[in-house]
Amino acid sequence: MELGFIGWIVVGLVAGFLAEKIMKRNDSLLMNLVIGVVGALIGGFIATNFLGFSAGDSWIMATVIALGGALLLLFVLGLFRRR
Repeated sequence: MELGFIGWIVVGLVAGFLAEKIMKRNDSLLMNLVIGVVGALIGGFIATNFLGFSAGDSWIMATVIALGGALLLLFVLGLFRRR
């Protein structure tokens, strides 16, 4: 079973929300969604091209990969905001 479009939206929301809490930020629900979806793209790219694995059909693995990408995105954005 593939996650599908709605599944990735849900995974993006969860990953964005978790990344926001871990990084101690206060963003809107829409920003959490954007961060989570972009994080899923970044995390998916890194996981498949550099680490050699993918989420497959697992919601948990997809969320972990998206969370990793979202955390990386927030970290990099934080580096640019401080300047």
